[in-house]
Amino acid sequence: MSTSDLVSTIGVTMILIAYFCSTFRWMSAHGRLFFFLNAFGSTLTCLGSFLISYWPFVALEGTWTIVSLIGFIKAPK
Repeated sequence: MSTSDLVSTIGVTMILIAYFCSTFRWMSAHGRLFFFLNAFGSTLTCLGSFLISYWPFVALEGTWTIVSLIGFIKAPK
């Protein structure tokens, strides 16, 4: 497994854990943990996409990172 595969796999796993937990109401979709997992996961998948020069996903995951960071900052503490 290459570095980009490993980094992206960890990132996607974090995003899916956040989504899965919010779907089953084990975690609030408006909470800081949800936004943290999405921000960190999308940052890793953005990095993985960058490493293989797959620019559409760099743009997608970079945007997802920014939106998640804004959500994290605005989420109740």
